[in-house]
Amino acid sequence: MREVDARGLSCPIPVMRTEEAIVDGVREIRVLVDSGTAKQNVANQLKDAGYAVAVAESSGEWVITATAG
Repeated sequence: MREVDARGLSCPIPVMRTEEAIVDGVREIRVLVDSGTAKQNVANQLKDAGYAVAVAESSGEWVITATAG
């Protein structure tokens, strides 16, 4: 499991950091974001890369959990 803490960062940086984990072949990724735009972009990116994605919200932040299929 790799955790990508992208809170406080604007797109495209959360997407770029998530891409690093995808390219490294990480099978389980957890991404922390605090922007609705970053949440949507990262979730779509992970789905497009073949990951099963779950999103949970807590206090204005989101945890995106992805598992390679």
